[in-house]
Amino acid sequence: MQTVEIPDLAALPAAAAQVREALAGHSIVCFEGEMGAGKTTFIKALCASLGVTEEVSSPTFSLVNEYRDARDQPIYHFDFYRLNSAQEALDIGALEYFDSGYLCLIEWPGRIEALLPSDRLLLTLTVTGPSARELIIGN
Repeated sequence: MQTVEIPDLAALPAAAAQVREALAGHSIVCFEGEMGAGKTTFIKALCASLGVTEEVSSPTFSLVNEYRDARDQPIYHFDFYRLNSAQEALDIGALEYFDSGYLCLIEWPGRIEALLPSDRLLLTLTVTGPSARELIIGN
């Protein structure tokens, strides 16, 4: 387990670079944190560090967004906050995305816990100040 202090938004690129190093061997990355903790904001910084040039935004209503990294590989960004059941994730083909081997960034993973593989990286964001966050990288 690794803890990364993020004192302000300016520290996001450095924190994202640390997480990028922790991604090795993981295609499923789950983001935990209360509403407003900065999950989507952090995902934007992480995608930028991976070479995504298109706009990264929360897939709150579409459930999944697809971006392309610097190697033109897909990155899938999920937001399961609005799901009422894991079946809704199955209906959009979540398991096929998870089994693709491509990077899957998942907000609100607790809503689909039963569908997630045990081999995943867990990132927990905690609000520690007006713009400060603590990021815990674990499994």
